[in-house]
Amino acid sequence: METIQDQRREERAQQFRKLTETSRCKPMGRLLRQFWQPVALSEDVAAGGAIPLLIMGEELTLYRGESGALHLVGGRCAHRRTLLHTGWVVGEEIRCIYHGWQFDGSGGCTKRPAEANNGMPRTKIPGYPVREYMGLVFAYLGEGAAPEFDLPRKLRLEREGTLVANGRERWDNNWFQQVENSLDAVHVSFVHMALTVGPFGKAVTGAIPELSYEETSAGIRQTARRSENNVRVSDWTFPNNNHVTVPGLTPDDPWIDVFVWMTPNDDLNTTRFMIYGQAPGASEEARQRFSDYFAKYGKYDPAEHHDELFASREWNNPDDIFVGLTAAQDYLSIRGQARVTAREDEILGRSDLGIVTLRKLFFRELELIEAGQPTKAWHALHDADALPVQPGQEAA
Repeated sequence: METIQDQRREERAQQFRKLTETSRCKPMGRLLRQFWQPVALSEDVAAGGAIPLLIMGEELTLYRGESGALHLVGGRCAHRRTLLHTGWVVGEEIRCIYHGWQFDGSGGCTKRPAEANNGMPRTKIPGYPVREYMGLVFAYLGEGAAPEFDLPRKLRLEREGTLVANGRERWDNNWFQQVENSLDAVHVSFVHMALTVGPFGKAVTGAIPELSYEETSAGIRQTARRSENNVRVSDWTFPNNNHVTVPGLTPDDPWIDVFVWMTPNDDLNTTRFMIYGQAPGASEEARQRFSDYFAKYGKYDPAEHHDELFASREWNNPDDIFVGLTAAQDYLSIRGQARVTAREDEILGRSDLGIVTLRKLFFRELELIEAGQPTKAWHALHDADALPVQPGQEAA
């Protein structure tokens, strides 16, 4: 027999599902499609090549025309629904492997070679705007004209002489758990002490921080104060990007800016896209160290080591104590929640102020979406491009 407690738990579960469901017909899916989203690494698609993508439950084809320009269209041919990426790129169009139907970058059908007449069907496959930026491919999957490419821009990365590297990880859990982790400053005092303590964990320490959160024009600024000389600030940009600074590869190297996006593939899988930036002015040795490290270790993906990490809880790569170690530590805690965590069963405390702040913000925006009203007009914090670091490690 269902009790009042069971009913309340189910009501909470239904409310929390609004945060996790990202298909086009769901409020969160409609909200996320109002923003440019990273969907691939630029290096993944050579001229004349095509790859399949799954973004927020939608099958897509990303291809690069012979000119080098990128195009994003639906994942399947309108004719017999086979996958388009298995076909050929012809100039700036893509031709289906099955019967040769050909589509331009807007999704319009331009050729049906096996048909007796020259008429084109009225139906078309989707076509979306794309933009390459700092090694990532961004797409706008919403309705109408794409918004200004403002929120994804990171002016610190655009300074002359900045070294940039990219990363990508495909995690097998819901996207919102990773977003919540960005606004959970307390986890750093525990999670990044696991496996082994790298430079990041040593810099932050295991002290419990005092927390404060401020909504900005771009998202949420998080401040975690562990002592007068240990104040960590991060800028989280709505709806799914975080900016933090972390120690360099050696104590003498400048700190590194890290920008992380969590893009839902579907409700059970997420791709994390990263841009790492080393500030201009670093020594030649530091610049070479940065380039060599990311060439060797920059593509580590903890989900590929799921069984090993959960079985051994050990870090077996002492030469990689930056990208790999940090990702493995986060993966153990976030993936350990289950692929979609049961938020209705949580017991939150004062240390979860960031989680509460984040959820309230999203529920506010989702209520506006459901009511058919405009959401907040988010704008990048271009006047606040530098984050403080610990004394003696000031970023350039």
